[in-house]
Amino acid sequence: MNHWEAGMIMGVPDIRELLVCRSLLEDDVFRCLSDCLMERAEDGARPECVSRLIVQAEILGLGGNVLASYLLYRLVVDDNIAARILDETGGRIGESLRRAFRHDIACLEPFFREKPGAFLGTDILDDYQPTRERLADSSRGAAMLDGILRRPWTIDSLADALLDYYRQYGNGDLALFRAFRWDPGRGLWGIEHFEPIRLTHLIGYTEQKNQLVNNTLAFLAGRPANNVLLVGARGTGKSSSVKALANEYFDQGLRLVQITKSQLTELARILQALRRFASKRFIVFLDDLSFEDTEVEYKYLKSSIEGGVESRPDNVLIYATSNRRHLIKETWRDREDGQDELYMADSVNETISLSDRFGLIIHYRSPNQNEYLAIIDHYLRAAGVVLSPEELRLAGHRWELEHSGRSGRTARQFVEHYLGQRKERPEA
Repeated sequence: MNHWEAGMIMGVPDIRELLVCRSLLEDDVFRCLSDCLMERAEDGARPECVSRLIVQAEILGLGGNVLASYLLYRLVVDDNIAARILDETGGRIGESLRRAFRHDIACLEPFFREKPGAFLGTDILDDYQPTRERLADSSRGAAMLDGILRRPWTIDSLADALLDYYRQYGNGDLALFRAFRWDPGRGLWGIEHFEPIRLTHLIGYTEQKNQLVNNTLAFLAGRPANNVLLVGARGTGKSSSVKALANEYFDQGLRLVQITKSQLTELARILQALRRFASKRFIVFLDDLSFEDTEVEYKYLKSSIEGGVESRPDNVLIYATSNRRHLIKETWRDREDGQDELYMADSVNETISLSDRFGLIIHYRSPNQNEYLAIIDHYLRAAGVVLSPEELRLAGHRWELEHSGRSGRTARQFVEHYLGQRKERPEA
């Protein structure tokens, strides 16, 4: 009997022998399971373990072999040194660390191979049907891993599949969420209910979307790409376009990090935190950005984009939206010859220098009447409603006059109002 076999009792795995994935030792479910299998638990421990797995199956939407599915989930979300190194090196891992990770998969193999009933004395978890399906954000990569288990696999192939998963998706929150906010105490905080908008949902603005997509694809491919300022009329889809990128290119390693204007003082710290995730690409998103002439937070943004002592990380770009072309409020007094400042040109240059640091500026104008009606028609048809051209023109024009003019936002608001107030015709 070798060293590793000594950690088994009657062929039962002992998770205390794990090397890389020792975070499983801190998980209540696996700690309870280990105690049961190693005969360290009191009577009633097995029902307690089954109960905890049922709770997790319902919360996470895990089906089939719940024990194997839950183990995969934990390997995806819990931190381990293999996933961390893959992130920090952009996808490389040493042979010794690979061997250590393979050892852990070999230790856990019985949990993947056997039905839970073989360990827990009940078949209720062998083919479990949860009330709710797995959350969409957590299912993309996990579905790929579940597919591996449904086909013939070996310890090596499963270990390699998990390492490939870490390369593509990362682990922890990076694997589960498309978008994040910044919390000064915790750091990145995953946004659980991120808007599932896609670029195809945004009608019109084809040239603007192409510019945005081409720049983002260059960024994802490791080619030169620019920070982007999307500027123009309100309600034209500037913010939605940026958010759609996170949904379109999640599988290619893109993540969105939204920060507020007040957090610009922490921008250097945020960029430093993102730098270590070398296998991922981040868009730091500033929505509806503008500054009064008395606000100085813009200086932190200027320095981070260009001009600071520390370079911006290669895996980070800054995308901002604004209704103002120059971002910093400028008045006619700033251009008057009689103003108090000695060098008027310096003052003017300061107000426009921030927007000049965005290498790509994309302009969004308000839609004309035909474009506005086309947006309404598209959303109505998607809901199964077709209006005649005259009905569409009258209803859309009335809504435009009563609200804030023509825009993609007011078009969508009209559609929501129309569908909400529409009464189904009674059947004949």
